[in-house]
Amino acid sequence: MPGRLWYTVRPKFFSQWPGFMSATLFTSADHQFMAEAIALAWRGLYTTHPNPRVGCVLVKDGQVVGRGWHQRAGEGHAEVLALHEAGAAARGATAYVSLEPCSHHGKTPPCAEALIEAGVARVISAMEDPNPQVAGGGHRLLQAAGITTACGLLEVQARQINPGFNRRMTLGLPWVMVKSAMSADGRTAMASGESQWITGPQARADVQRLRARVEAIITGVETVLADNPALTVRPALWPQPLGGDHPHAGWSWPPDHAPVQPLRVVLDSQLRTPVDAGLLRQPGATLIVGAVRDEPRAQALAAAGAEVLVLPGANGRVDLQALLRELAAREVNEVLVEAGAVVAGAFLQQELAQRWVCYMAPKLMGSSARPVLDFPLHHMHESRALELTDLRAIGQDIRMTFDWRP
Repeated sequence: MPGRLWYTVRPKFFSQWPGFMSATLFTSADHQFMAEAIALAWRGLYTTHPNPRVGCVLVKDGQVVGRGWHQRAGEGHAEVLALHEAGAAARGATAYVSLEPCSHHGKTPPCAEALIEAGVARVISAMEDPNPQVAGGGHRLLQAAGITTACGLLEVQARQINPGFNRRMTLGLPWVMVKSAMSADGRTAMASGESQWITGPQARADVQRLRARVEAIITGVETVLADNPALTVRPALWPQPLGGDHPHAGWSWPPDHAPVQPLRVVLDSQLRTPVDAGLLRQPGATLIVGAVRDEPRAQALAAAGAEVLVLPGANGRVDLQALLRELAAREVNEVLVEAGAVVAGAFLQQELAQRWVCYMAPKLMGSSARPVLDFPLHHMHESRALELTDLRAIGQDIRMTFDWRP
């Protein structure tokens, strides 16, 4: 049947929604409109946290009558903005939403109720909301009002938009990226510790994209002592829009949007962070995480503006798993690890990171320089497989994005 595709609905829906069909016939037009909703959701990549990024397209008689995407936490959700644009044309329309409409009261009223009040006839969601407060409740509310619902169209693509939100809601852990910069021979610092700058200005500016999408940045005290980093999102350094098929190609920083600064987290087992460290004077909050209790040092750091948390782990180190659970409890969806070889290697070795973003500069630093990761392996069978998901030139450097497949 040209122009039509069969899509099988996941079996768990059968018991939850008695009126749900065992198979839903999605047309090629359905795929097209859902793809547009997903593209709209990506536009909130840097601005919606801790909320999920969501896009919505309203279609009536084959024509788009409303579009919306969640732009900032506390403001209107994608469905509400699309309904506002559509006005009276929303009645009898089909809503294509990249995430199940919410059914609970948060900072804004439930989107499912807004769709019901607007009189839409059908709602197609790309995926069920993993938030236990919703988790099918939005669809059930719509069905109870006589609205036809379907779920699962382009679900794989939709899940890629909110890896941190999905992971936090299902596992109680954030999604973690590790960022590294290395020479062509895999080195990240000279034997003396000197490391600024390996990559060029374009690659360093590109890191602003990584920082802007996360709620927390983790570094180690050695990086603080050696580089005195700010670890902030700075729109003035924002790089030129990406081209090609990147999900947020052409995106530029909204001129009226002040970035929400990520929580700066310093792994500092012995609480050695200087009270005059630069990151303590930046906008936003800083969390110093130690492994030992040292009240005088903790009080001095608190007086300098930091919050101090003690999470002892093995070998006098910070318990990284406990730290990630603490961050998830603080509504942190995504984390960026910007640190040296030891900290970066620890997250990868303990399989706590889901993505590794590595910038490679066209230079050699020599065999006496430090490796990009402290990740000791002794036999070939111990090697870890990575999936290369993106490869592109950033100025004179190469950015490689690997997803971790334990």
